[in-house]
Amino acid sequence: MLLRILILSSTLVLLFSCAEKQTSTQADSEPKAHDYALVLHGGAGYMSPDKGAEEEQAALRSFIDSLLVNAGQSLKGGAPAIDVVCEVIRTMENHPHFNAGKGAVFAANEMNELDASIMQGSDLNAGAVAGVRTIKNPILAARAVMESSRHVMMAREGAEAFAEEQGLSMVDNSYFHTASKKERLKKAKQKEAESGAVRAMPIDEKYGTVGCVALDKKGNIVAGTSTGGLTNKKYHRIGDSPVIAAGTYADNRTCGVSCTGVGEFFIRYAVAHEVSSQLMHTERTLDQISHEIINTTLQDINADGGLIALDRFGNVSMPFNTPAMIRGYINPEEHKVAIFKE
Repeated sequence: MLLRILILSSTLVLLFSCAEKQTSTQADSEPKAHDYALVLHGGAGYMSPDKGAEEEQAALRSFIDSLLVNAGQSLKGGAPAIDVVCEVIRTMENHPHFNAGKGAVFAANEMNELDASIMQGSDLNAGAVAGVRTIKNPILAARAVMESSRHVMMAREGAEAFAEEQGLSMVDNSYFHTASKKERLKKAKQKEAESGAVRAMPIDEKYGTVGCVALDKKGNIVAGTSTGGLTNKKYHRIGDSPVIAAGTYADNRTCGVSCTGVGEFFIRYAVAHEVSSQLMHTERTLDQISHEIINTTLQDINADGGLIALDRFGNVSMPFNTPAMIRGYINPEEHKVAIFKE
């Protein structure tokens, strides 16, 4: 009997020792988590690195850099990811260079029709607006839908009425008009008249959708996206940007994602959710998953675009298959801004 007790005791000690060693090894292999992190994009498109555009590109880099620094300071100070994401996107919506808010492209009816969405990974709550014309900052309307209604998406006049009830800033559609985007519509219509068809993303489309994903000190991930859609779009077309799981997704267990590109394909492939799903159910890294989706899955069907993603450890991925994508990220150790492939 004594011998059996000694053998059993030795076995238990060995098992506990192995378990402790395995737990330690697993902990050591986990990626180092950043206290906070943020990644943003100003759209995938066809900007050229030509010398003639150096001044314009320098101004864009400076603008993105200042956004990152300010956002990083807010997150470092303990600001919630939801507030930081909304402020970053609101600021980009107010910048006439981007295809969102003030700089939105024109639809075929010579109106600006805007879409936006936001999602928080803590509870998978989300909000979106689509086809709105008079809401100054659609991302704030998307947040209002998420926080102040029982719905996820509202569209056109209904979304505008809701936004006004919520006390958001409303403007005439002419507020969004810019000469450069009006000229782009003119060129797109000329091409359409000459060929009988128009590319989903015209070759001179420099800027695209804007988006942001942030991880705050409490471990919450929030993703948001805002856009003016496609130049010369018809019949109140809506792309992926306001569609949760296609253009925007966030889950604290995995990652946050914001997409940019030809929305029809991102909707069909549920791209934003696909990144999160693969991260949850496979052993692959965020960067491996994101690059395969953008540079293989979508590239193989000639679908232009890109995405930004941030996992629960603060790791960043920013793949794109167009000549350029304005993008940047920040964490406690570094921050970076880029436009072209590196």
